This record gives sequence, C-alpha cells and structure tokens, in this order.
Amino acid sequence: MASNRLTDRFGRTVDYVRLSVTDRCDFRCVYCMAEDMTFLPRQQVLTLEEIARLARNFVALGTRKIRLTGGEPLVRRDILSLVREIGGLGLRDFAMTTNGSQLPALADDLRKAGLKRLNISLDSLDPERFRTLTRTGRLQQVLDGIDAAREAGFEGIKLNAVVMKGRNDDEIPGLVNFARQKGVDITFIEEMPLGEISEHDRGLALCTSDEVRQILSRHYDLVATTEDSGGPARYYRMPDSDTRVGFISPHSHNFCSTCNRVRVTVEGRLLLCLGNEHSMDLRRVLRANPTSDEPLREAITQAMDLKPERHHFSSNGDVQILRFMNMTGG
Repeated sequence: MASNRLTDRFGRTVDYVRLSVTDRCDFRCVYCMAEDMTFLPRQQVLTLEEIARLARNFVALGTRKIRLTGGEPLVRRDILSLVREIGGLGLRDFAMTTNGSQLPALADDLRKAGLKRLNISLDSLDPERFRTLTRTGRLQQVLDGIDAAREAGFEGIKLNAVVMKGRNDDEIPGLVNFARQKGVDITFIEEMPLGEISEHDRGLALCTSDEVRQILSRHYDLVATTEDSGGPARYYRMPDSDTRVGFISPHSHNFCSTCNRVRVTVEGRLLLCLGNEHSMDLRRVLRANPTSDEPLREAITQAMDLKPERHHFSSNGDVQILRFMNMTGG
C-alpha cells in the first residue's frame, strides 16, 4: 500500500471513505427519502468498474477503511463483484450499511467475498410501526437478515437506530435488549436535516443522544469507553454484556474535530462533509481519463482543501442540505 496520506487544512488525516453504490432502495424510510422519489438516470450513476477504480485509488492514497452505502447497496445488480474487488485490496476494515432486507439471500456470499462488518438499520421491533417508518419494509425479513449475518460469521455486526420522539423513543430499551440477545452492537443516531420532508417535523422529533442515554440509564448500567470504530460513534459498555451501545450525535456532540471521513455519492461527487455542499466532481475526472489514474489522484488530493472545519446542523428542523440521505448513504 502506498505511503501517501490524505490530509486536510486542519491537519486531519482522511483514511476512511464511504462509497455510495446506488441511490435506489427497496424501503422509503421517513427520515431518509420522500415517499415519491425520483432516482438518477443510469448514465449519471457511476458504473461498478468506476467505483472499483475509485476504491483502488483511494487505497493508494492511504485509505484504510471503506464502507459501501446506498440507498440500499444490496439492490445494486452484481454488487458481489464489487465486494470481491474491494475485499482484495488489503483494507484494515471493509464494511457495508444495509437495511438488511437482502441479507437472508446474500449474507454468506458477502462474507466470503471479503466484507468484514455490517451495519444493519433497525428502528423498530414492532411490525406495524416498522412498516410505517420504512413505508415498504417487512420486519421479519430484516430479522431473518440479522440472523443470516450472524450465521455467516462477520467480524462485527452493528444495529443502527434513528430515534424520533413520539415515533420510536419508547423502544430504546427494547432495542438494546434485542441487541444483547443477538450478541451484536447497537448505535443510536440523531436524525440529520438532509432533504425536504413533510412526513414529520424534524425539530419536534429530534431526540438527542443525552436523552437516549438518560432513558437507558434507568434500565442498564452504561460505562463510557475510549473504543474507536474508526467512525463518529462514542461507545458505552454494560458490565453484564459484550454488546456495545454507541451514540452518533451530529447535533448535540458533533465529532468534527476528529473527522477522518469523506463520501463519494453515486454520481461521483466527492463530498468532503455530510453537512456541507463542498464537493468535487470525480465522475468527470474518471471519464475524461480512462487510462490514467494520475489526474484522479491529483483531484482527490486537491479536494482535501475543500473539507470544512465542521458542520452546522440546526436542531429546529430547518433543512440546510437539500440532497436526501439516500444520495450519500449516511
């Protein structure tokens, strides 16, 4: 692996890249998409070969962790070929965020292709509420997917829950209990103001990490740890379980000072911050230089100067970023 390193203007080393492989999804989660979404035309979307080429070049520039995201990455045709390609790049960590719906069929193949860890979204354990929050999802399919992932033997499985007041905040202890039963980790995430939605008022729905931790402290003894997953979560342990409870707090405890991440959208925009629009068009560079990677590496390196010091999410529900979460994959 090359000794090159990507460093921004604030001295932060960027060694973690999230690659969105599709803007499409078989769910329509209320905090992620509008009910009636318009998806990108095929020619605007990076090919799997282009995504693999990006991955190789990021690794050459010192990337040690890649996460595949969506939309829902497992609805992308031939996704296993991309996983195999990236799985062979010698990364310290190779992960995927998924809604779990396709895992009953694909978990085993993904593990064999070199994927190390999975983050599986799970916002409710009530089938009717789950259907309401995802608009199209079937809870049992996701639960089966979690079991399939456990049987496949991934190095790590984590559940992700976006908590919304009046929607699923009453399920916080139950979700932790479920994670403990399954022997997996769980992270609670503050909803981010990405994309214009009318389904609920984000300002009223925001449930901060401190509030979630307060609810949990009535049920579990949470002990803070200094463990680092290479991402933005802060972790707590419980004396009577191996399950870790994480908190991602873009509003209440932003993690910008240690941010080591960039994202590439499905249309090839290199986003330097989830909460800002600073970006560079890597699709143009890829397609203008089909046989040489040097201009691509140059563009990626130069783009580090665009990475802002921090994001500024308001907690009143205002939308500062018009793109939906499915465009960037979280």
